[in-house]
Parts: sequence; structure tokens; C-alpha cells
Amino acid sequence: MSRPLAVFAYDFDGTLAPGNMQEHAFIPHELGMDHAAFWAEAGKLAREQRGDGILAYMHLMLAKAREKGLELSHDSWRRRGASLPLFPGVEDWFSRQNARAEALGLDLRHFIISSGNRELIEGSPIAKWFDRIYASAFMFDADDDAMGIALAINYTGKTQYLFRINKWTLDEWDNDAINAYQVDRDRPVPFDRIAFFGDGLTDIPVMRVMTDHGGHPVAVYDPDKEITEAAAEKLLKDGRARLAAGGDYREGSQLDALADDILREMARGVTTSMFG
Repeated sequence: MSRPLAVFAYDFDGTLAPGNMQEHAFIPHELGMDHAAFWAEAGKLAREQRGDGILAYMHLMLAKAREKGLELSHDSWRRRGASLPLFPGVEDWFSRQNARAEALGLDLRHFIISSGNRELIEGSPIAKWFDRIYASAFMFDADDDAMGIALAINYTGKTQYLFRINKWTLDEWDNDAINAYQVDRDRPVPFDRIAFFGDGLTDIPVMRVMTDHGGHPVAVYDPDKEITEAAAEKLLKDGRARLAAGGDYREGSQLDALADDILREMARGVTTSMFG
């Protein structure tokens, strides 16, 4: 018999990696801009056009890259993502959690649900660990140049991907399967076998869904930034997250211990449902 599916889903910026992914190289080094000025311009564009903030920042990335004559191929975005910094222990985290899950009789899968850029995450050293990277993405023409926006995932849009995982209807474009009726007991990944790790305001709707459906929402913060720890504490206080820990993914860290506890709780839930 195949092992029951379990899922760890993650935001990326501020959760697996410090800061916003565009700020590490693309905005300051390639565009030559202060990142605060870039985000202010993106916010202004969204307000003026009465548009979505994610669409606005992605449009601005492309517009300013074209002004600078930058390469916009899919591979060039992945190369930019190869140097993204990660929190300590992230690169070893996935194999360790998979081994724990296997010992508990679970088939653990990892997903990204992020408002950041899919192409940058695809270039990161941890991309191989994810079944799917659900993130905002560019559309490419026949010459493999980014010509527009294929997918924008904002704070409420993130919740859709929890239900795609819950139903195991994973294709972003498949609206029929995700909207088809499926009773809870027939869903391949019940919410009590899903954990979501996130850090901020864009994760609040996801964490609310997780809490309401019996999942495991975990608030992650940057140990070097008091403001992010305060945000995590607020998520806990407001009932949006069940657990919180600093972004230290090394073996033996608080976050590692929480993951171990979550996997054990998931495994107990499987046993209870089978024999309870």
C-alpha cells in the first residue's frame, strides 16, 4: 500500500530566504535602483491603474528591464535565481524531513506558494525539492523572451493552491478539476496532513484557511529583524498561526523540532482515521 501523502508548503520570501528575492541582485545591480524606490513606484502604478499590486510589480520589472536592454529569457531569470540567499539549514532541510516522514509511514511532498517570481525560484539551489512551484510567472514568446505575465499570485489567490493540493489537482490552468465537487474523505491530502510555513501579511488568508480546516500554519520570522518577529507574534495572537519560530532550518533548531512534532501529529492522525 502506498504511504499517505503529507505536504509541507512554503512561502519563499521571508520564509525560506531573507527579504524579497528581487532585492538581492535584480533591482539594485541590474536596474540600478534603490529597492524602496522600486516598490514605491510599483505601488503608485497599482493605485493609478486601480490594479493588482503583484501585476504592477511584475509589469515594472519587465518594463525597466527592457529599458536597460537586459536579457529576458527563461534561462536568464533562472540564472538570477541561482544566487538567492537562503536561511541557515534550508538546503539540508528537505531530505531530513523526508526521511522522518518515511520512518513515520508518510509520503512527504514539498510545495511553494509565493507571490514572488517562479522563474527566480526555479533557479534556486532548492528548486529540485518541490513538486510544484506556485508563484507569479512570466509568459514567454517563441524566442523565449518574457513578453508578459502568465500568472500573478496575490494574498487571497494563494488559498486556491491549498485546495489544489488538498484535491491533488495540481495544474495551474485546470479550472475544471479544482472546481469539481469532491467530498472531504475522498481528498488525497486532508488539511490535517498539510503544514504551511509563511512569514507575513500576504500569508494571512492562507493561514486562516489552514486554521479553519485543521491544518498546521507556522509563522516564520527573520531572527535578525525584530519587525518580522513582531509580525509572527501578531499572527499567533490573532489566531492566524498555531506555531512560530525563527528562520533557522538546521537540525536541532526550534523550527526543526516543530516540523518533527507536526509530522508525528500527522502520522497519529492517519493511525486514528484507520483504527479509531
